[in-house]
Amino acid sequence: MDDTQQANVPELINEADIFAQRTARAKELAAAGEKPFGQRFDHTELIENCRRSFNPEAAEPPVVTVAGRLMARRVMGKSIFADLKDSSGKMQLFVSRNDLGDEAFAAFKKLDIGDIIGIEGWMFLTRMGELTIHVQKCTLLSKSLRPLPEKFHGLTNVEQCYRQRYLDLITNDDSRLIFQQRFAILREIRKFMENKGFMEVETPMLQPLAGGANANPFKTHYEALNADMYMRIAPELYLKRLLVGGFEKVFELNRNFRNEGISRRHNPEFTMMEVYQAYGDCRTMMDLIEELITTVAMKVRGTLQIDHGNGKILNLERPWRRVTYRELVAERAGADWFELDHAGRVARGRELGVDVSLAMPDFEVTNEVYEKLIENTLIQPTFVMRMPAELVPLAKACEDDPTVVDVFELEINGIEVAPGYSELNDPIEQRRRFVEQFERTRQPGDRMSDKIDEDFLTALEHGMPPAGGMGVGIDRLVMMITGAESIRDVVLFPQMRLRK
Repeated sequence: MDDTQQANVPELINEADIFAQRTARAKELAAAGEKPFGQRFDHTELIENCRRSFNPEAAEPPVVTVAGRLMARRVMGKSIFADLKDSSGKMQLFVSRNDLGDEAFAAFKKLDIGDIIGIEGWMFLTRMGELTIHVQKCTLLSKSLRPLPEKFHGLTNVEQCYRQRYLDLITNDDSRLIFQQRFAILREIRKFMENKGFMEVETPMLQPLAGGANANPFKTHYEALNADMYMRIAPELYLKRLLVGGFEKVFELNRNFRNEGISRRHNPEFTMMEVYQAYGDCRTMMDLIEELITTVAMKVRGTLQIDHGNGKILNLERPWRRVTYRELVAERAGADWFELDHAGRVARGRELGVDVSLAMPDFEVTNEVYEKLIENTLIQPTFVMRMPAELVPLAKACEDDPTVVDVFELEINGIEVAPGYSELNDPIEQRRRFVEQFERTRQPGDRMSDKIDEDFLTALEHGMPPAGGMGVGIDRLVMMITGAESIRDVVLFPQMRLRK
């Protein structure tokens, strides 16, 4: 049913009826010896390339062969104007009965919105100045059996956008642009890292111990070894083994898995880049990430002023603010916060509206204040430095104060985008911290041998050079550069709650 026919129907036909009609049509085509689901079609150009190459002053109109999805059609007697869309954009088609002949013209009229077709024709400008392909031949490549979302508004149900991303990409140009920018961001990150002399490596996603971060892992069972295994929560401990082995500058763009909640900022399966540089420290990593983000933003967006809507502009111009964790807590919770005893901090935290208790370790009380009251206020790029040692067991202590470690967290738009460390390479101190962390988080039935990676400690005992290391949340970085406000908007197929 074409658009002009559908306009005369008093009540819209439901999707089941449309599916039945289109399925019947596909069977009719097959019975007539035609191919409703086509085969190879050699098209010469993407639509956007056709636009760029068109020269209205050329002596002969350029002939093109393109393919894409039929998105709209306007029947005007013996001629039809239609819209064809491919991965690069959209172009108008002009179809004339005089050019195609009665049979082919009738076949074009029977096409449905959503059908994938191949077009051969020549380009021209209409009197209104719109670049158009004058169709000489049309080939049906794939019959669309189900209707697309309403053409003027696209897919507007947010949950459906995530569950049926293919429809979102077909109908929502803004969504398609975000993912095109995501892939461009990844490409530019790799170029930047390689130009800086880093080597891209690969480490195991299936690991016998869940290490390198403090997170709840996904657990599975390896039948061939009759052993429990874990999907990695971080690649850190394996990348540090490579530093021990003599690779001095390494990075990995990897998928990590954490068996935790789903939110605007969290997906249980996510993309991260981890970076390690021998003979560097956390300041090496600060300089690196500052240059990386500004370089990539300029390459992909052409600006360091990123609009996040509602008047919020992220200014990525360097240098970025550097401030200590202690200074931020004192600004928000009172200049005397670190002079209070444990009970005083709990009482002050409650006054500030934070859910804390006397049973919590003292560092957790302070960190609750930081996470609930401070982190989400750090909109412009901010390096938060010198974190409590209990929060980062894999980092070196600061030389002037062993209660804090030589690390940073890069906060942008109220989200942690990248933590970086001066890496701990003392195997004796590393073992002590692992044991202390095990005792602090121990659950009934836990065994130390199941929680502490002895092979990693053995590697450290062979000598790891001093190093700077950093993790970059790629999904969050893409959110920041593209202006997206939810992680689901930058992950092609985000995890969704199961339908009952």
